[in-house]
Amino acid sequence: MYKHFSLALLFLALLLGSSACKKDQGINIFTLEQDKEFGAQLKTEIDANPAEYPLLPYAGNEAAYQYLYDMRDEILSSDELNYRSDFGWELYIIQDDNTLNAFCAPGGYIYVYTGLIKFLDQADDLAGVLGHEIAHADQRHSTQQMTQAYGLSTMLSVLAGEDPGMLAQIVTNLTSLSFSRSHERDADDHSVDYLCDTEYASNGASAFFQKLIDQGQSGSTPAFLSTHPNPDNRVEDINERASELGCSTTPKANAGYAAFKALLP
Repeated sequence: MYKHFSLALLFLALLLGSSACKKDQGINIFTLEQDKEFGAQLKTEIDANPAEYPLLPYAGNEAAYQYLYDMRDEILSSDELNYRSDFGWELYIIQDDNTLNAFCAPGGYIYVYTGLIKFLDQADDLAGVLGHEIAHADQRHSTQQMTQAYGLSTMLSVLAGEDPGMLAQIVTNLTSLSFSRSHERDADDHSVDYLCDTEYASNGASAFFQKLIDQGQSGSTPAFLSTHPNPDNRVEDINERASELGCSTTPKANAGYAAFKALLP
């Protein structure tokens, strides 16, 4: 009987994950609703931890947030997104000038560090990084990686309710979960895809990695939900993707970026 129950759970997991199973990226046994639930739980933890995540309040910083909202909306206008109408795509700024990072939690919760904004020289570059992080959520990389990191049997026991405390622990550990290299490449590719028909240069993400290389920081980039592997080959790959798709790589949306950065504390 136990064997039959396990096989039934496995079959259910394959059904749940079939829509998110990609070549070289594994199986995702979680539902879309669970992605949103995990993101909401993670947001609650971030809100409760201002020491580690000092969120810039919206009140008094409306102009800065509106600039990012406009950038977000331009990216989300792409027809290449799978869940642009399913996720809320909430956006938050973390006031930390020492961290060069952005992340997008499952369900579309976008966080951008002031350190990254001030580090980048052009709006196109920031749009490229945002496109990359949005892709992680839109392609559901986090829950795919959870399935791989904890193993199918553990995930099945969690979904079956056999270990109610494990799920909360897994969500908490999302902060230290690293994406695979295939997920990183996939997010890079989708960043180009998303930006191709926007006002931004489609290869904007490559400028971030190139600047890291130029400043000798390629091996020490801070990360949240991502290892951001050595960027040397990624610059070339992103540019090749843009060329293959015939997308513009000319910076064209930078008016006002310096003023936007000046709005930040």
